[in-house]
Amino acid sequence: MAKLSIEELIEAFKELSLVEVSEFVKAFEEEFDVTAAAPVAVAGAAGGEAAAEEKDEFDVILESAGDKKIAVIKEVRALTSLGLKEAKDLVDSAPKAILEGASKEDAEKAKEQLEGAGATITLK
Repeated sequence: MAKLSIEELIEAFKELSLVEVSEFVKAFEEEFDVTAAAPVAVAGAAGGEAAAEEKDEFDVILESAGDKKIAVIKEVRALTSLGLKEAKDLVDSAPKAILEGASKEDAEKAKEQLEGAGATITLK
């Protein structure tokens, strides 16, 4: 097997859905007996309160599909790995959660992609 560079791996991961990346992380953790969780730092009282208030999980809510419904359905399929019918039903039933419990980075990326396709999105 040819060795892939870090850049090639990153490009390959960009083509995967969030569900596929999550499955990969689980398989990687099992194969190498490691965890991908970030280390937890011990914080003082003031730092601990600030960290507790900062939200780390977001829901991406589709408010409306806008004028480009087909483009929005394609983006929903790419983000969720849903089939065509399921993605269409989700878009038709807006307002509806597209992603739940996503990291801030993933939620912002999904919001950008969906808004680029013409959808109206809110993060909660």
